[in-house]
Amino acid sequence: MTLINSIASWWMKKRMHQIELFMKYPNDVQNECLRKLITSAKDTEWGDLHDYKNINNYAQFKSNVPLQDYETLKPFIDRVRKGEQNILWNTDIKWFAKSSGTTNDKSKFIPVSKESLDDCHYHGGRDMLAIYCTLYPETQLFTGKNFGLCGSLKTDTFGNYESQNGDLSAIMMNNLPMWAEFLRSPDLSISLMDKWDEKVEQLSLAIINENIISLAGVPSWMLLIMKRVLEISGTKSISEIWPNLEVYFHGGVNFSPYREQFNTVFNKSEIKFLELYNASEGFFGIQDQHDSSELLLMLDYGIFYEFMPINELGAVNSEPVSLDDVKTNTNYGLVISTSAGLWRYMLGDTIKFTSLNPFRFKITGRTKHFMNAFGEEIMVDNADKALSIACEKSGAQINEYTAAPVYMDGNENGAHEWLIEFEKQPSTIEYFTEMLDNALKSINSDYEAKRYQNLILKQPIVKSLPKDTFYKWFESKNKLGGQHKVPRLSNDRKHLEEILLLI
Repeated sequence: MTLINSIASWWMKKRMHQIELFMKYPNDVQNECLRKLITSAKDTEWGDLHDYKNINNYAQFKSNVPLQDYETLKPFIDRVRKGEQNILWNTDIKWFAKSSGTTNDKSKFIPVSKESLDDCHYHGGRDMLAIYCTLYPETQLFTGKNFGLCGSLKTDTFGNYESQNGDLSAIMMNNLPMWAEFLRSPDLSISLMDKWDEKVEQLSLAIINENIISLAGVPSWMLLIMKRVLEISGTKSISEIWPNLEVYFHGGVNFSPYREQFNTVFNKSEIKFLELYNASEGFFGIQDQHDSSELLLMLDYGIFYEFMPINELGAVNSEPVSLDDVKTNTNYGLVISTSAGLWRYMLGDTIKFTSLNPFRFKITGRTKHFMNAFGEEIMVDNADKALSIACEKSGAQINEYTAAPVYMDGNENGAHEWLIEFEKQPSTIEYFTEMLDNALKSINSDYEAKRYQNLILKQPIVKSLPKDTFYKWFESKNKLGGQHKVPRLSNDRKHLEEILLLI
């Protein structure tokens, strides 16, 4: 295994030269990406509809192709799911990632082509390893196994035609090359189970005696597995079970609220944390620096990027900009065109660039997940930072949270109501609430203005929820599983009222 580890590490590091090239020539790489996408799709129905044969540059692309979201692309995607091809992309598409970035009742089915699977999603996984091996040259990553959380797959039948849908992680796991099976655990039959309660038990039992070197998955669900592994083993820390564990690759939600809990569970200061930004629609960013949550924008995965300034979202004649024209410290909504036939697709995530040479960024939230009922413009990034400060000052640890407005009623001022499931309770809820309120004021000037003398917003309302409340909510919506995430912030009370009914 030591020889395999040395060869694999050497091979991974070769990729770093290509990464350095797109860091040096980002606009050239993106322009070439757009050219290849348009050339590939010029003879599709979509390409014919938008005259791709006569598009020669970005300006023409913007002029010919209007901005899209899932609802505008859905009629085309539905046809592809039922077996029609050459609609949005020029190769056959039989896999569809069932979107788990939302807890709405209606699911999205994101097309996954062979090109997007190989050149984007798998490429991102390989680069994750290449970057890690470069950051930590002494790694023994390939001397043991990886445990990665994934969902399940379902086959849809439309007459004589079949297509598959499920979590992107399950599509990737199901199509891994044979050699990759030797480097992961547990068996595929367990990893792809669909009954979550049974799956947690089988996963925990299957991996407990393996030599696990790395972990990958959404933090909230990975914590659940780790705690069950500790219960079964009767030990106090994961390091006792897997002494060679090196790294946890995480993404999907902000890691800050979970870091202290993972440190406690692992009880091993040498374990590294590496953040990723991968979604059903594509793999977008990888942490490439020590001890930094900034993500390197990956520019050669068959994705052409545009960026919509959030302050222009919904405005008449508002248009996104290309990589040429982005600025630091500005919130942008991501707009992508991909090798799976998503064209000028508004993803719903928001980012803020921290560097333009190379292009590094932080995820700040979602275009639909924020609170602005009173002009306070609280983004998820603000909420995560404020909660982290409140936890540090009050000695608390948080498992999950969500928040929504309490609307003005007669002479009663508005407020924000926070539902929080604590892993470790604060010294007092009152003190935690005060610290949260003060932190939000220091982070967000709009919130501070609305809180001035309680004229518009009064102090937040914080409610501590019983253990497993969010789990029960997911269960009630048939959304248990490693890819589903709690909506952090809302402008209405729909999710919050559903959760309160379970208390």
